[in-house]
Amino acid sequence: MISFKQLPPEAKAAVAAGVVFFSMMLSRSYLAEQLELRMRRWLLRLQMALFANALMLIGSLHVWRSTVTTFSRSSAASSFCFMPWKIAVFVFLALTHSSFFTWRFLVAEEPYFFSLAAYTCLGAYIILIFFLFALGSVEQAYKLLTGRGAKAGNKNSRTVMKPVLAVMLTVVLTIVGLLNASQPPTVNSVEIPVHKLPSTMNNLKVVLLSDIHLGPTVGKTKLAMVVRMVKALKPDITVIVGDLTDSEAEIIRPAVEPLRELYSPLGTYFVTGNHEYYTSDVSNWFELLKSFNIRPLHNENVKIVSPKSADDWFCLAGVDDIEADALRYSGHGMDLKKALRDCSSEHAIVLLAHQPVAAKWALQERPDINLILSGHTHGGQMFPLNAGAYFLNPFFVGLYKVGQNTFVYVSPGTMYFGMPMRLGSRAEITEIILRSP
Repeated sequence: MISFKQLPPEAKAAVAAGVVFFSMMLSRSYLAEQLELRMRRWLLRLQMALFANALMLIGSLHVWRSTVTTFSRSSAASSFCFMPWKIAVFVFLALTHSSFFTWRFLVAEEPYFFSLAAYTCLGAYIILIFFLFALGSVEQAYKLLTGRGAKAGNKNSRTVMKPVLAVMLTVVLTIVGLLNASQPPTVNSVEIPVHKLPSTMNNLKVVLLSDIHLGPTVGKTKLAMVVRMVKALKPDITVIVGDLTDSEAEIIRPAVEPLRELYSPLGTYFVTGNHEYYTSDVSNWFELLKSFNIRPLHNENVKIVSPKSADDWFCLAGVDDIEADALRYSGHGMDLKKALRDCSSEHAIVLLAHQPVAAKWALQERPDINLILSGHTHGGQMFPLNAGAYFLNPFFVGLYKVGQNTFVYVSPGTMYFGMPMRLGSRAEITEIILRSP
C-alpha cells in the first residue's frame, strides 16, 4: 500500500484540498449553529483560502517545472540569467498564493499595492496555466497525428519554446486585461418591454448595478466614480443586485460612503449576492445600507407607484442569494413565495435575483414574472474563465427573452472580483428603459 510520503507532490496537494473541502462541509453541517458569528466568519475565510491554495499548488508545481526546472536543463540557460528568473517565478507564485489571504488582512478605504499586485499575479497565473496546458495539448496532438516524436537534436529547443511562448502570451494578455479593467464602466442603454406595465410608467428608467466587490482591489475612489456616473443618468430607480462587497461592514465602511449620494425618486434597492454571505456580516450590511436610504429586499417586495397616478404600480421584489442555503446562513435563503407575496399577475412583476440560476428557478415556479435582473457571471470577467461562466449559467450576459412576456437581463458587473483585469468582457452600468406594451 502506498503511503502518503510516497505520493507525488501533485497528489499530496489534491489530498490536502480534499481534506480542507471535507472540513468545510463538516463545519457547515454540524458547527454552523454552535459557533459564534465572528468565529464562523473567521473559519469560513480560512477554509476558503486553504482550499484555494491547496488546489493552486497543483498548478504551481506544474508552472515551476515548466518555467524553471525545464529551463535549467536546457543548453540555453546560463547561470547569469537563471537565478534572477528563478527568483522572479518564486515571487510570482508566492504573490499568487497570498492573494486569497488579503480578504482578511489587507482591506481598507483604498486598495493596498500588495493586494493589487497579488491579485494581478493571480490573474496572470490563470492565463499562464491555460497556455501551458493548451500548448502541451497541441504538441501531444501533433505527435499523435504525425506519429513522430521530437528529434534528439531539437528536443531541448522545443521543450524550452513552450514555456517561453506561454509566458510571453501571458504578459501581453495581463497588460491588456489591466488596461481594460482600469477604464470606467461603459453605460449600456437597453429598452425592455414589460407586460402589464402601466402606460403612465412608460419610459421609466432603472439603473442596474452589480458585482462591485468592494474589498482588497476595489475601494472608495472607484465606487465614487460609479456613483457619479449613476447620478448623471438621473434614474427613477436604482437597483444593486448583489456582490456589493467582499468585506465586513465595519472594516470597509469609509469606502462605502459614496453610496450616501445615490438618489432615485422611486427608491434605491439592494439584494444579496453570494459574496455578502461569505463575509458572514449581512445584518450589519443591511443596517449600513438603510442608513444610506438604500432598502434591502430580503425576500420581500415593494410597490413602485407611478408619479402620475397612485392607481398605477408594479411589484418590485428581491430574493436572497441561493448561496445562503448552502452556507446554512440563519434566517436567509431564497424564498420566492415570501418575496412575491401579494404580487399578483394582474400587475407587472420585476424580480431582483443575483444569480442567473436563481432566475431560472424563479421562472419555473412563477412564469408570470415579467422581468428578472441578475448579475454574478461578470461576463466571465477574463479569459479563459469566460467559457466556464458561459456553460455554468443558464443566462450568461445581456438580454434574454423567455416565453412570450418575460425577459431576463444579466449584468456583466460594474467592477470586478479580486483580479483587476478584464479580458473578453467589459464592466457595465446598465440603463434600463421600461416600455409599456
